[in-house]
Amino acid sequence: MNILVTGGAGYIGSHVCIELLEAGHQVIIVDNFSNSHKEVLNRVQLITKKSVICHNVDICQTVELEKVFKKYEIDSVIHLAGYKSVPESIQNPLKYYINNLVATIQLVKLMEKYKVHHFVFSSSATVYGIPEQCPIPETANLKTVNPYGTTKLVIENFLYDFAQSNAHFSIVLLRYFNPVGAHESGLIGEDPLSVPNNLMPYITQVATGKRNYLSIYGNDYPTIDGTGVRDFIHVVDLAKGHVKALDNISGKYGWQVFNLGTGEGYSVLQLVTTFERVTGITIPYKMVDRRAGDVAICYADTTKAEKQLNWVAERGLEDMCRDAWRWQQNNPNGYTTINSKDKM
Repeated sequence: MNILVTGGAGYIGSHVCIELLEAGHQVIIVDNFSNSHKEVLNRVQLITKKSVICHNVDICQTVELEKVFKKYEIDSVIHLAGYKSVPESIQNPLKYYINNLVATIQLVKLMEKYKVHHFVFSSSATVYGIPEQCPIPETANLKTVNPYGTTKLVIENFLYDFAQSNAHFSIVLLRYFNPVGAHESGLIGEDPLSVPNNLMPYITQVATGKRNYLSIYGNDYPTIDGTGVRDFIHVVDLAKGHVKALDNISGKYGWQVFNLGTGEGYSVLQLVTTFERVTGITIPYKMVDRRAGDVAICYADTTKAEKQLNWVAERGLEDMCRDAWRWQQNNPNGYTTINSKDKM
């Protein structure tokens, strides 16, 4: 199939594209490279030995995006493009609503116009807000605590309403928990363009000496050690979940939602100590105040994905740490142009 992947050059998107290519699909990426690197495309092709089509397009620019729909016979869309920083969304909610919500509506309008009826949406565990229970099932109450999560929830509601009124559409929502790690080749991984918002790249940058210490936001949560507990999932397992979702879409219509996590909760300090054990490197850290919009404990019930998608996370916390560190060691300056002969 021809799969359009918005945000396909990003951290999660690049791993998704690899799994799609290795499953035999043709990948068409649209990305504006606002938080990604063009070198990613070379790395993806190097890993898969398959070509990737990419258009430098901001999905908010409907005219430019429509040119992509006109040029290719697209079978399915995986929508990953969007802003994702909780603190930034609190500071600038307008930016998040315009980019995340309005762009998604415009994308779906184009899908309807060009009769592309299969849609996989990158949602988030933030739609659960402060969980009433853990592990969290897909049927849990939804109540967000920050603008980023609210944009995801509003999009989910829009997609549900759209699916109810369009019998020929098949829409799958994937609620991500906390992606970490990198491809085992060490060729692609998480490379934030500024100060990391996510935990693992901050840890690896401290490990290399790029940053002096790790800031841990809050040590007074009601958890095993006072730090927040999250469901960390290896990015490759997450990427494989998208292929399973596409397989599930085939021949089906309607609206479905699945958690993608491991079903296990680990604290921030547990992740840090695991990284130290795997790498032999001490990570200095400082406890600082909680961040607005963070919750104490959040981990998934993955039963539904296991039963209906035949998907389960296979990689553990040590794998996540080991692969993230391999990526950082191989790419101390992030995505720089490489000679393929040096890496093969």
